[in-house]
Amino acid sequence: MARIHRSLPPPGTRLGLAFSGGLDTRCAVAWLSRNGIEVYAYTADLAQPDEKDPADIPTVALAHGARRARLLDCREALVREGIVALQCGAFHVATAGKKYFNTTPLGRAVTATAIVQAMREDGVDCFGDGSTHKGNDIQRFYRYGLLVNPALTIYKPWLDPRFVAELGGRAEMSAYLERLGLPHRTSAERAYSTDANCLGATHEAKDLERLDRGLHVVEPLMTVPFWRAEVPIDPERVEIEFERGVPVALGGRRFASRLELMLEANRVAGRHGLGTSDQIENRVVEAKSRGIYEAPGMALLHVAYERLLSAIHDENTLELYHTLGRRLGRWLYEGRWFDPAAMLVKDALRRWVASPVTGRVVVELRRGDDYSIIETSAPRMAYAPDKLSMEKVATAFGPEDRMGALEVQTLSVLDARDQLLAQLEWMRRLSDRPELPWLGAGDPESAP
Repeated sequence: MARIHRSLPPPGTRLGLAFSGGLDTRCAVAWLSRNGIEVYAYTADLAQPDEKDPADIPTVALAHGARRARLLDCREALVREGIVALQCGAFHVATAGKKYFNTTPLGRAVTATAIVQAMREDGVDCFGDGSTHKGNDIQRFYRYGLLVNPALTIYKPWLDPRFVAELGGRAEMSAYLERLGLPHRTSAERAYSTDANCLGATHEAKDLERLDRGLHVVEPLMTVPFWRAEVPIDPERVEIEFERGVPVALGGRRFASRLELMLEANRVAGRHGLGTSDQIENRVVEAKSRGIYEAPGMALLHVAYERLLSAIHDENTLELYHTLGRRLGRWLYEGRWFDPAAMLVKDALRRWVASPVTGRVVVELRRGDDYSIIETSAPRMAYAPDKLSMEKVATAFGPEDRMGALEVQTLSVLDARDQLLAQLEWMRRLSDRPELPWLGAGDPESAP
């Protein structure tokens, strides 16, 4: 069965559209409704910092021709999944230790599943959104949509040659709405595009596709522009407390919900510019793109969480956390956050890595990612100052024990030496044989 409509569905089709309220989705609603499609518009409330009030957005969809428009409260669900990602270290995009916290993939996982569930309640089985064929979202919405409703069909306006030919650019879309008496008053055109939710903001495209344009062209949504010397930023100490892998308090204050805690973490870290990064990443189509990201609250919680991890867990557990977390981060990026493999890894990491993490960390925030960890405490830690103290204290083992431990390693060291010598001899002999088909031009360095 073909799931994707190659052209406009038949008149009378009920189509659920992920509606952001921007120029492109306004134009899609107007065009689709005037071509006989019954548009059901769904807007996710993600506490997005670039919207004054998401509750105003559904009325815009109705004004442009939608038959029905709904606002879906996804805020708590988004923060819940963000904390799961934090617990699992599900962040695979990083440059020199600065991470992208997968805030847009998390938003798509929550938004798409919520919208398609709402569509099922409304008897709508055709799903559309504003994603294009070059990006990641087209795959994310597709996978999450089918996961919720196996009978779903897909129509995406920006995959329809007719729609693209008529309304494929901002000038064409603006002119179309003008003709309908629905002018879209946009703010000054920016040098990049932005997508945001309460976990973070993503800036990409346009000028940011050029690698000679840096962070300085961005007007941040969630942080101060810390790179501007004239912006005053005073040092500030903040205490972060975790219980069983979940952040529960900031600055000694507990909150009524995880959403409120995340919003406060954004405010505290945002006034220092923490969690801003410039990344080159591999999209799901295996071509590279560039983005500049803000995620102040996630970055602050991440600093405290990984500090407690390092104090509580042994090396083997930490290795699995980093290895499996990176794999899980890529699955999240690809729209596989709720696949069985991802669920398996999340369950293991949350149960065995996150759940023992109870403690508090005090961090001094200064400017950007300039910070210091001031204090770390937890009721159960593998770290203890007397275990390896350089002072003369009673320890779990002494010099005689250490000599025995070294002697035991003699066998493995000598075995490794024998293997290395044998391999070097084989390589020397191989270089005298000019033609071996599986070596190409007989280059011993290409041997398997």
